[in-house]
Amino acid sequence: MTDIDRQTKIEHYSKAYDEVVEALNEFPKDMWNFKPTPERWSIHEILIHLADSEANSYIRCRKIISESGTKVYGYDQDKWASVLNYHNQNIDLSLKLFQLLRQLTYELIINLEDNAWNRYVDHEFYGQITLDNWLEIYEPHVPGHIGQMKRVYEEWKSFKS
Repeated sequence: MTDIDRQTKIEHYSKAYDEVVEALNEFPKDMWNFKPTPERWSIHEILIHLADSEANSYIRCRKIISESGTKVYGYDQDKWASVLNYHNQNIDLSLKLFQLLRQLTYELIINLEDNAWNRYVDHEFYGQITLDNWLEIYEPHVPGHIGQMKRVYEEWKSFKS
């Protein structure tokens, strides 16, 4: 990845919270718990997932930078949503956590030296993940979930009519 590509991705990465807030303005709050099917997520669940995912991302990033070559573990996001009962978790607190973790990580990575981007961890499912790979995973993560929220909203509108 060139430095220009990396800087562009880092800047886009830093805007994720604002993108989520902007997207949420499109959806009536009374539909945030709507589930298109029992196995698919509601907007509420997606928002809680973003906080949990960001917490994992926060740790992985720091582990890559400070403990290169060590092992990291995945998690079953669907099991987390179910067992942790995402529907009963607080959206406002989850969004604040997401915002803080994303901002702290952005401030950490924005001025890293080039050699830090080659550091890596061994992920139990994905193998070796460099810091550049980490950025390629997490930079598009939120836009992907915003698209998912838009699809849930469209299905809710169809369900209502």
